[in-house]
Amino acid sequence: MNQPAFHADILAEPAALTALLDAYAAEPPHAGIDLLGARRVVLLGMGSSYFAAHAAAVALRARGVDAHVELASAATPMPPSADTITIGISASGGSEETIEALRRHRGTSRTIAITNVPESAIAEGVDTVLPLLCGEEGGGIACRSYLLTLAVLQLLCGTDPAAIRTAVPALEGIIGTTDAWLDPLVTLLDDGAAYVIAPWERLSSALQGALMLREAPRIPADGCETGDWLHVDVYLSKHPNYRAVLLRGSRYDEGVLDWARQRASSIVAIGAPIDDAVQAIRYPGDDDPLVQLLAENTILELAACELWARRISTDRMP
Repeated sequence: MNQPAFHADILAEPAALTALLDAYAAEPPHAGIDLLGARRVVLLGMGSSYFAAHAAAVALRARGVDAHVELASAATPMPPSADTITIGISASGGSEETIEALRRHRGTSRTIAITNVPESAIAEGVDTVLPLLCGEEGGGIACRSYLLTLAVLQLLCGTDPAAIRTAVPALEGIIGTTDAWLDPLVTLLDDGAAYVIAPWERLSSALQGALMLREAPRIPADGCETGDWLHVDVYLSKHPNYRAVLLRGSRYDEGVLDWARQRASSIVAIGAPIDDAVQAIRYPGDDDPLVQLLAENTILELAACELWARRISTDRMP
């Protein structure tokens, strides 16, 4: 992996999202795919691909579709059927678990592969291939490809491309204002474990954001759903110097802050400010759930990238 190249990959996200939407508008490879009319949709992936699929499954279920997201490594998976649409997601096209899981559905379910490498193994024998058009990620970390996976899945979910495009100025705003928020965020995170908390609809952001902190600077990090935090992760706030990033938008946000106040925990709010957060990071459109889904993780990517650079410079990388 390469830290300067990772930074360049992140900075290219607004242009990459614009290019993807332009290409899909000109020649829509997803034409004729009707997920909203399907009896069942199964989404398969590992890691970042699985995280992105979670957001799509939530969106489809909210629109009345029987949608399921599975880790492709599951030993007891959803069986194939003629009335199922199965989507396998792998940016590299080489995730063995996803290739195998999607292969089980070929010839029975309708199969779709979402990948950045259309000639790769995941695309063999499927009914439709949807390219991410991401280009090479020189940093070796799925950041731009994660964003574009979210966008392609939203297109499949029937989301208006114009609504997806509103994330571009949000991404540009985040990238263009790092002088205002990056240093205090990174300084806070550079001291032990860190946690990312998000609403159920955007649990993907919490999981992906925590992965960025593990994968780039290699710090202990994990993600949790906001309401569930009050049942499963609240106990961690007993530790001195507990730090978490709260991705705003859940009706349970205030409950997290209540415990933080009692235990002198440090909570950074991304999105709308909330009383007693140690830092609030705003960006254009941060009150729009779709913009939040597409843009908020870039803040954590930039923080992970800067923390990686600082740890390299001080010889603290494991």
